[in-house]
Amino acid sequence: MEFGILERLQTELEIRGFSRKTAETYYFHTEKFLQFTGKPVKEITKDDVKRYILHLSRKGKSPSTVNLAINSIKFLFSGLLKKPYMADIKRQKEHKKLPDILTKDEVKRMIEATGNLKPRLILQLLYGCGLRLSEVVKLQRGDVNLGEGLIKIRMSKGMKDRFVPIPSSIISNLTTQLDQADSAYLFPGRRSHIHWKSVQLIVANASKKAGIKKNVTPHTLRHSFATHLLESGTDIRIIQRLLGHAKIQTTQIYTQISNQTIK
Repeated sequence: MEFGILERLQTELEIRGFSRKTAETYYFHTEKFLQFTGKPVKEITKDDVKRYILHLSRKGKSPSTVNLAINSIKFLFSGLLKKPYMADIKRQKEHKKLPDILTKDEVKRMIEATGNLKPRLILQLLYGCGLRLSEVVKLQRGDVNLGEGLIKIRMSKGMKDRFVPIPSSIISNLTTQLDQADSAYLFPGRRSHIHWKSVQLIVANASKKAGIKKNVTPHTLRHSFATHLLESGTDIRIIQRLLGHAKIQTTQIYTQISNQTIK
């Protein structure tokens, strides 16, 4: 494997403002691809990419995982090395599956099963504000305005800022965490903010303690937030704004989920 290319990739991802999770994902898949080919980057062809995609498929990797690898490889060649002929590599067709949704009781059980302040507040923010995993980990204390009852979400997906209201039920825990945090971040980590894998573990543990059999991820809480709002009569365009969706079509999936819940 060619030395230096991964370091260049990491630098480029950071300069362009990719989230830590996305950067780590691209780095991982690119490294695996380069190890698979065993060639200098300048000698890699489209056929090498196709062989790798076939290799992943034969190993039983899901279309979403294969597409993450394809996105990573495309960024390496088109974004970093300026070789646009790699940009037309076709993504695999993904099976459209409606996400699992928690009931309000299941959400309540998860929160109540989580004793410590920080993990409990993380669950409350994921559900009560409909935040993405990347948004929760990067929350800064200065983003929280208790006086206005708003949290500013900076440079979220699509590189846009937005505001979300703070539910009254979490103000007490939020105030305590603001006082206890000893850095600019609401949830400090070893280097900067809490790692996204730690949040995934918090959600998994809470789900297990609550006895929930569904596949629960941080995004499940966001999906549940949106679906519960829709079922309570909130206008879908308001939900779109709260979630930070650029297109209304993205938000309309919750109409399908809501109809499924009603049935």
